[in-house]
Amino acid sequence: MNKKVVIFTAPSGAGKTTLVRYLLNELTEKLAFSVSATTRPKRYYEEDGKDYYFFEQSFFENKIQEGAFLEYEEVYEGSYYGTLKSEVNRIWANGKSVIFDVDVKGAVNIKKYYGEKALSVFVKPPSYETLEQRLIDRNTESEESLRKRLARVQLEMTYENEFDIAVVNDDLEEAKKNALSVVEAFLTND
Repeated sequence: MNKKVVIFTAPSGAGKTTLVRYLLNELTEKLAFSVSATTRPKRYYEEDGKDYYFFEQSFFENKIQEGAFLEYEEVYEGSYYGTLKSEVNRIWANGKSVIFDVDVKGAVNIKKYYGEKALSVFVKPPSYETLEQRLIDRNTESEESLRKRLARVQLEMTYENEFDIAVVNDDLEEAKKNALSVVEAFLTND
């Protein structure tokens, strides 16, 4: 089996998680989701071990010291996110390629680590204003948390050229079609 990784990244609210879920549904036999670890609080609709591994900060920091992460970052003060090496190995052992849904810095690091074995996709919102409205409409953030996310979005948008391809998520069906085409071509190309 050709061990490959597919990395989806975007600013918060651009739609990367929606596209990743779609690809997992369409390419069930070829792809499996790499569950990230985080120290942020679990949202009401999230499931530990499925959406994220929710760790206490001290446990996460111990894992850093052990070298258990492929990449990690303290995205906001005291709020870590990271990719466990054991996740990639688990998926490859099951004969599938890995798909990641990660922040832009994590995506850059994973792409550097895997090089040509990795396809990196930047999901781009049609505009900053559209993205801002999507985040407001989610209604999952406090006022302060929303302010921090929006400040971070502007920085994350500058990373677009670091990735292999950008998929604009203006029309969701079109974005799904484009993402599927790009990922299928990568997975079948040796």
